[in-house]
Amino acid sequence: MYLPRAILPDILDYARHFPVLLITGARQVGKSTLAMQLGIDHYLTLDDINLYESAKADPHGFVRALPRPVVIDEIQRLPALLLAIKESVDQDRRNGAFVLTGSSSLQGFKSISDSLAGRIGIVELYPFSQKEKRGKPQENLIDLLHGDLSPYLLHEFPADMTDDVVWGGYPELLKIDSDKARYLWFSSYIRTYIEADAKELANIRNLDKFIKMYRLCMLHSAGLFNKHEIQQAAGLDNRTFDSYFNVLVQTYQLRKLPPYFNNRLKRLTKTPKLFAIDTGILCHLLQIASASAFEASRDKGAVLETWVFNELLKAGTTARTQTQLSYYRTSDKKEIDFIVETEGKVIAIEVKAATTAHPDDFKHIRGLQAELGDSFDKGLVLYRGERFLTMGEQLFAVPLGFLA
Repeated sequence: MYLPRAILPDILDYARHFPVLLITGARQVGKSTLAMQLGIDHYLTLDDINLYESAKADPHGFVRALPRPVVIDEIQRLPALLLAIKESVDQDRRNGAFVLTGSSSLQGFKSISDSLAGRIGIVELYPFSQKEKRGKPQENLIDLLHGDLSPYLLHEFPADMTDDVVWGGYPELLKIDSDKARYLWFSSYIRTYIEADAKELANIRNLDKFIKMYRLCMLHSAGLFNKHEIQQAAGLDNRTFDSYFNVLVQTYQLRKLPPYFNNRLKRLTKTPKLFAIDTGILCHLLQIASASAFEASRDKGAVLETWVFNELLKAGTTARTQTQLSYYRTSDKKEIDFIVETEGKVIAIEVKAATTAHPDDFKHIRGLQAELGDSFDKGLVLYRGERFLTMGEQLFAVPLGFLA
């Protein structure tokens, strides 16, 4: 079953303007499947050992012999090939000539990515959003939230999103209907990720410590990033921790969320928050494999917040206007889970695990609304109820089911 991806129109547009297009994202998010939807006849993967050895032995000769356009899968396995592609593009610049996919961002190959400046368009692909899973890729969540919400007032939306939260958004999970099979898939995914992508990008001398750090970082999802605490618990020195952590970010396992900054506001924290990129992986590590386990978990709130973060992150890649995502926290611990900035306006979002919403849930949002004035767009409390409600001027209680 093929579900359309929201990023596809952007990819087709970028291919018209750049000679090289890179589709990057975590392992198993559907990069290869997406590349095959572009109508390009020639497809190569560097997982093919014969092609890999040929490209490694003579990168420039390998690239010269390729037809155009061509898809090259798993480019992170041989970064040196990017230099040969750059040379080819400089000699014969044809837009859409190379479509590359890789499970690592080019940040890991900064010197090479800098050399491709002006020649490469980069799109990030994430696990399925709720809209994509339901065949609605054209409905962008941030565009909807930034628009007029009055038509949705008093409408009912699905209250129980627990299965979506527990199983996450990796495409393969849509094909699996057995709890045991899902467990095995997640276990295999983590093992394959560590043995393939992570080891390929980092000189991991102690695999046990890397695995411990990976788990610790994931279990801190939705919390403030306390580097010293995680580093000490993992038993790593500062340099090794930074190297390993960068790998987790570059391979789309983790993302840091910066704090909101505004010159008019005082006493704002400077510490980022840490988020897992998929709640399925997170729930697997938390041993949450069912709705009942989710309800009983003390980490339920953090998992829900991570789920909303992922939906906002995915929507930001295809929103009509440039979007900045952050969180709000003052030195006296007034906190708002997410701040979405678009077109000079601020949308404040709080996430609650409760099935009812109360006016008191908006107290920090109201404080920010008063301080920002005209630049405040609206405030939302996402909760586990069914009905879309107004709670004041530009303040709304929004069912989590609205995200779908």
